[in-house]
Amino acid sequence: MLCRLGGRWLRPLPALQLRAGYPPLAPVPTTGAKRPTLPVWAVAPVSAVDGNGWYEALAASSPVRVAEEVLLGVHATTGLPWWGGILVSTVALRGAVTLPLAAYQHYILAKVENLQPEIKAIAKHLNQEVAVRASQLGWSKRVARLTYLKNMKRLVSEIYVRDNCHPFKATVLVWIQIPVWVFMSVALRNFSTGATHSEGFSVPEQLATGGTLWFPDLTAPDSTWILPISVGVINLLIVEIYALQKIGMSRFQTYITYFVRAVSVLMIPIAAAMPSSLVLYWLCSSFMGLSQNLLLRSPGFRQLCRIPSTKSDSETPYKDLFAAFYSKFISRK
Repeated sequence: MLCRLGGRWLRPLPALQLRAGYPPLAPVPTTGAKRPTLPVWAVAPVSAVDGNGWYEALAASSPVRVAEEVLLGVHATTGLPWWGGILVSTVALRGAVTLPLAAYQHYILAKVENLQPEIKAIAKHLNQEVAVRASQLGWSKRVARLTYLKNMKRLVSEIYVRDNCHPFKATVLVWIQIPVWVFMSVALRNFSTGATHSEGFSVPEQLATGGTLWFPDLTAPDSTWILPISVGVINLLIVEIYALQKIGMSRFQTYITYFVRAVSVLMIPIAAAMPSSLVLYWLCSSFMGLSQNLLLRSPGFRQLCRIPSTKSDSETPYKDLFAAFYSKFISRK
């Protein structure tokens, strides 16, 4: 394995542009019988939200129009009431787009995890060679450290390219999922406030009678707060499941976890002021995200997706998750 990386661990000094005696280089408004009882800031003209009209541009953008057409198409094709159309649209998008991307993310992360022993061995040998070279040429600690970091970065990058598993590829889910969530949310807000750019449809009037159970009017906020609180609880469950998976989180990961927890709680009052159609979409999306997270812990499903097995995998993931949850939140003394 070491021979495949190209001979010596350390490149010749001219290639590194480091010589003794020289400083090192630094590392590189609607009409209808029933009106929504939304707060002013939620139904005000979009041009009033921002003087530059950024939201108006987003609401009239092509991706939002596509999202509107998707929702209208599902509603017309299935013949379901609007609450059912929103649910089916969310499940379809999550199943067809984000689930495959999430499986790919786990595939990349599993390969990266399996490469860590090899990377640690490289780091050990490279550190020894840098120490020998520094002793021979009289490098300072700073020059030796920069030389080690530069070569280590190069060698690790070569390994990731060799196995086609650069960690950046694992972020593709975020770059797709967040824009889809935003475009669908804006499209549903357009429908609920009468700002839709699709012609020939009296969508607000349909939404006003397209709800169910305790939220029959999808253009009005949920006065019971059941939907908003459910969104917050499910998002917090997703965060906690992620946190329980991580052992020995870095300080940065800990800060990010606390930040996402705060955002999940903050989403509750925000959702309570939004049209129920929008909050129903958020709830369905979060529930699918939770289900997706649990499904990707299944050994059988991971094997079906050809995700490599790792040391951190468990044969009883759900039992282990429940035990960790019970130990952290229930049996703490």
